[in-house]
Amino acid sequence: MNVDGRIEQAQLLYERAVFGGDSDALVTADLGLDAVEADLALARGRLIHARFLEERIEDERELTLFERAAELYGRLGHVQSEGEAVFWVGTFHQVVRNDNETALPAFKRALGLATRAGDRLTMSYALRHIGFVDHMAGRLDEARTHFEESTRLRRELGFLPGVAANLIGLAYLAAQQDRRDDAAVLLREATDLAEKTHSHGVLRWVAGAREELSMP
Repeated sequence: MNVDGRIEQAQLLYERAVFGGDSDALVTADLGLDAVEADLALARGRLIHARFLEERIEDERELTLFERAAELYGRLGHVQSEGEAVFWVGTFHQVVRNDNETALPAFKRALGLATRAGDRLTMSYALRHIGFVDHMAGRLDEARTHFEESTRLRRELGFLPGVAANLIGLAYLAAQQDRRDDAAVLLREATDLAEKTHSHGVLRWVAGAREELSMP
């Protein structure tokens, strides 16, 4: 049911409770509006995160929104959506606050919830960001394993911009492991996928990686 439908349902349930004496209708109405609130909190939190990526200014509402969404989805038993919200909690801690220690449990929990729900996209995101944690901790083999599993899932889903983004991460790892030929191949494929999908942001990341790794 969409947002308008849930709000209309809440109005009808209100009337049933007030005029029809059906107090159980209030419970149903609350659950429907909890779902609306959770969806709105997650969507607004993502918008605030996008602004952070542009401006690099923390907005404390972001974490509050993601945590509220996770709480409501958990209460509703929406495992897939809860996993997505928990992933964003981890992303806030990792990307906004540079706190991998706090982010990692959230990513692992998100991965578990997404696996239960069969949500391969959120699984791919959680694995990617666990890979970042490993990379920053110097666990290069573990990071490579997580990035490769994330990339496999994204290829299965046809999420090609996401594949390209992961290939950049794998290229950095390859360069650090003195596999520069592999790094060059990975960056070429990332470029090809980004061009085919008109992913201009990813192309900028590729250009940055080439410059940083001193690769033509």
